[in-house]
Amino acid sequence: MESDPGEPHREIGGLFSSETWWRGCYRAIGEHGYRLRSRYNPDWQPSWKTSGKDFFDTEDGQATLLRAAMDAIRVQDNKQVMLKKVLPEEGPHELYITQLFSSPGLRDDPSNHCVPLLDLIELSQDGGKLMVMPFLRPFNNPRFQTYGEFVAFFMQICEGLKFMHQRNVAHRDCTANNIMLDPSGMYPKGYHPTQINRRLDFKGRAKRYTRTDRPPRYYLIDFGLSRRYPSRNVSDEPLRGGDRSAPEHNRGGWCNPFCTDIYYLGNLVRNSFMRKYNGFEFMQKLVDVMTDPDPEKRPVIEEVVEQFDNIRGSLSMIKLRSTITRKKDPRLFTTFRHARQLTRTAMYIIDRRPAVPMP
Repeated sequence: MESDPGEPHREIGGLFSSETWWRGCYRAIGEHGYRLRSRYNPDWQPSWKTSGKDFFDTEDGQATLLRAAMDAIRVQDNKQVMLKKVLPEEGPHELYITQLFSSPGLRDDPSNHCVPLLDLIELSQDGGKLMVMPFLRPFNNPRFQTYGEFVAFFMQICEGLKFMHQRNVAHRDCTANNIMLDPSGMYPKGYHPTQINRRLDFKGRAKRYTRTDRPPRYYLIDFGLSRRYPSRNVSDEPLRGGDRSAPEHNRGGWCNPFCTDIYYLGNLVRNSFMRKYNGFEFMQKLVDVMTDPDPEKRPVIEEVVEQFDNIRGSLSMIKLRSTITRKKDPRLFTTFRHARQLTRTAMYIIDRRPAVPMP
């Protein structure tokens, strides 16, 4: 038996230590109406042992290495969902905030972009809890094709953060890893949860549509660092998440977490769009003020929304429908993308697809 040098007691292709907990809960989770992949069935027999394939070419050879989350299928409708452990160190806050924004008075508000809580599983064997949430995809995968698609994204995330802030909740980690999209329209047949460009059955590439064809809804996720306050005029001890570059966190002392949220969002645009792609000069002034070293000089989220509305109004239809190109792409490749986008744009206009595709 070959072993993995990283985990000496693990057979090649077998479960990692982080996966064995899920195998132990396989049947308990099933009793609540959710099915984990065959890899986590206690009776699992690796398919590659009889098929002759390498483990990495098989569906059940794909490991999940997330610290506290696992994909599953909701049996009643065969829908992909995500299960997340309620962790002792951050779970109480995350569960409270998630339940707050999934409450009847807030859940159906169109301005609410907080990931909804679909179900809560209580496991009897260890007293643990699992939040059941929609199965989402990174906000920037696949890549944005047009500036109008970016505008739709930024509008939604600003709307979602405004919804939180107006209820005195600071996200405190609204960074790239915690913004995702609902892929159900773009990927109507789903895709594999670990190899996200492969089909769910691992037989070829997943079929997808563009954001303009099937506009996605974007969500803010992961409320483990989020807190609710009496008002927005507060100071609190810094909690560092995915973006550790906020100037106020490096000075020491307490700071206003709502101002830091504005910094995170501006810095996301700078790092994920402006530094990687051409043509985002229209965001420069707004990003500069959102990331001002002095938190007190940053706009509140309502002012961000207002300023971005003005920016959006200044963008021509040609600009909104233009293709986004990488700064590092060769000129020939850029020319090809422009030509391909012209064909797409013609079809979008014929089909009356809006330049700013909102769900």
